[in-house]
Amino acid sequence: MHLTPREQERLLLAAGADLARRRLARGAPLGATEAVALVCDEVCELAWDGTDLATIIARARALIPPSAVLPGVAAAVPSVQVEALFPHGTTLVHVPAPFGDPPPDGPGAVRPGRHEVPLAPGRQRRIAALHNSGPQTIWVSSHVPLDRLNPALRVELDQPGDYRLDLPAGQALRVDAGQNRQVEVVALEGSHG
Repeated sequence: MHLTPREQERLLLAAGADLARRRLARGAPLGATEAVALVCDEVCELAWDGTDLATIIARARALIPPSAVLPGVAAAVPSVQVEALFPHGTTLVHVPAPFGDPPPDGPGAVRPGRHEVPLAPGRQRRIAALHNSGPQTIWVSSHVPLDRLNPALRVELDQPGDYRLDLPAGQALRVDAGQNRQVEVVALEGSHG
């Protein structure tokens, strides 16, 4: 059986979610990996069924109660993002506080450093125009190459090349239905954009 990398990732996610469901069924607490897998699997399945985005996010946030995860998981996972396939195309779904609001300085809390870290130093940067011609909000995550975005999101760039959004890893940009946005993009590693 030949699977694309995306299909392999989806099956791996389903296996992690199955592990989470078995642990929950026997009353065992979830670690971060299987808890995230369960939330992502639920989001992907609801998207596949055509459920609207607001309902998906609400259901994903209520899926796992804070008492069902190990201490520190809520603080270590302040949000979950997964690219889900809807009937209209792929959309990045952002689920804030999927395991409840963590205490600000509890176990596993993420504390920012004191210094600014340059992102992709020395790489070519450009301004791109994004236009969402689709019926839904589209989230674009930091790592996705511009040529692999949801087809409803048109990209206009003054020079051809391989680019992604100039955002820190794990962040995403929201483009509402019908919206036009000007964004800074950065050349992918190894690209001569």
